[in-house]
Amino acid sequence: MIKTIIEEGKNILEKDPATRSLFEAIFFSPGLRAIIAHKVSHSLYEKGHLTLARWISYRARKKTGIEIHPGAKIGKRVFIDHGMGVVIGETAEVGDDVTIYHGVTLGGVGTQKGVKRHPTIGNNVMIGAGAKVLGPISVGDNSKIGANAVVLEDIPENSTAVGVPARIIKKHGQNFIYAI
Repeated sequence: MIKTIIEEGKNILEKDPATRSLFEAIFFSPGLRAIIAHKVSHSLYEKGHLTLARWISYRARKKTGIEIHPGAKIGKRVFIDHGMGVVIGETAEVGDDVTIYHGVTLGGVGTQKGVKRHPTIGNNVMIGAGAKVLGPISVGDNSKIGANAVVLEDIPENSTAVGVPARIIKKHGQNFIYAI
């Protein structure tokens, strides 16, 4: 666990220009606190200790303002910048090297139990402040979601999506122009 904390702290130090030291990254990043709590709660969740897992998740939410359901799958070096208001639902999957800004929701649609209701986020994805990614959709590797976008459909890899509802404005390095 210590090795993971140091790796995550170095990731924060690399991605956040306001963080001045590894000590600061490890001890004062609410995103890292939420990720560590999630790793513990997720482990308990997978072992069937659902109530204890939810309690840890709830305590982390109170302390950090970041809500990550214990059932969510979170990759390595996920950077939650500022973090207040981030919500990651039960069946969400977040890849490695993802950056999530404040106010992001990886939310579900529907109330069915036992089905995938939340998004799958690929590796090296950036999700801008206030964005909502909803439903059992996928965001491909190396993609960007603009601030306040509402994503309701799959986003291919190497794409940029913006707007409400989100539309792709760049795919594989090629810009698209949409009439308003």
